[in-house]
Amino acid sequence: MFQGMLISPPPVSGADRISALPDNVLQDILSFLPAQEAVRTCVLARSWRHLWRSITSLRILSPNTTWYDILSDDPEPARDLWKFVDNLLNLRDKRTELHTLDIKFGQFSEEDLPYVSLWIRSAVMCKVSSLTFHHIGPYLCLDGLHLASRHLRTVDLASVALEDSFLDFASCPAVEDFKLHECKICFLGISSTSLKHLSITGCIFCPHDSRRRLHVSAPSLASLKLDGLIGIAPIFENMLLLEMACVSLRDQGADFCCNHFKSGCGADNACPTCADYPGDYVLLAAISSARHLELISKPENFIFARDLEHRPIFSNVKTLLLNEYWCEAPDCGRLACVLKNSPVLEKLTLELFSEGPNHKIEMKGCYRTMEGPPAISEHLKIVEVKCNAVDERILEVLKFLRAFNIRFGSE
Repeated sequence: MFQGMLISPPPVSGADRISALPDNVLQDILSFLPAQEAVRTCVLARSWRHLWRSITSLRILSPNTTWYDILSDDPEPARDLWKFVDNLLNLRDKRTELHTLDIKFGQFSEEDLPYVSLWIRSAVMCKVSSLTFHHIGPYLCLDGLHLASRHLRTVDLASVALEDSFLDFASCPAVEDFKLHECKICFLGISSTSLKHLSITGCIFCPHDSRRRLHVSAPSLASLKLDGLIGIAPIFENMLLLEMACVSLRDQGADFCCNHFKSGCGADNACPTCADYPGDYVLLAAISSARHLELISKPENFIFARDLEHRPIFSNVKTLLLNEYWCEAPDCGRLACVLKNSPVLEKLTLELFSEGPNHKIEMKGCYRTMEGPPAISEHLKIVEVKCNAVDERILEVLKFLRAFNIRFGSE
């Protein structure tokens, strides 16, 4: 009874449908592969023999990269890869612009620096727009390499040491995305009118003058991430187009008050580190125009506290995430200052004595309007308190929030 319902399988065809695709489509597909795999496709068929020479993205990845590889005394696997990359760049069709160069290796040393410099220079000559260089291990100094390109839009670096001469933003007028991860920063300034996204994470800031701060001037910046910085905090100039800023001074250990656990410092008896505060804003004024803010600090750091003395207005902030730094006893004064100067705030999240992302306790509340002019934003719809235990410290914060008519649960 089912005989009439059986469907015969389609006839098997020996046609190579992938090879029938246009060359530019095949080259786009190859651009997603690691370079080693892309080159191996040359043996598939005669029509594939030279396709890899004109791909627009080179992703040069070291296979099976581990710390064991880095500590190994056997340099041969790495040297073979160096030779491969040299040949790859030499044999590539120089008429084809290079959009992306993505280099991620596990082994590098100062002896390998000429190779790295040659690869990056070759990419710049091919008008590369996105440059990524990551390696695991000691900082690799790129001081002898000077980047200058009007085509470069993205620079992503990890585990390198950078001096002033490496990247001159005036010579790279199109750079929009700049990422530094676990780098050694020895230069003193970032000045760019084109920069839109800046991320500095896990880096050590060590200029030749240990008390000079990194100055950042990026008026077009839309997003900022500053986390895990070792050294003194950078100074940012106004960024009126900023949409989001995530700034964590939790690991930053240079801007600490020596008298924090006593009575703190005053204007006339400042400790040596507090005395080095520049007297004007360091961070808050520049990022106060952001719509979304995450501000994290450890208690003894004085940067945010000193910036608050200038009463910055967070005129655009709609979502705000803070940690216990802002809720110090006895009066949560820092939190009060921020709330009173955030007129359009819609969501407040407090992560108290719990770094997350998993918190044992999460409480949700909201602001209830009162008669008379509101003391804080009347747009505040959501208030979240996240912690691991409700102890006396948490109860003090909840008591403070109730004073602003913020209620939780069935209150």
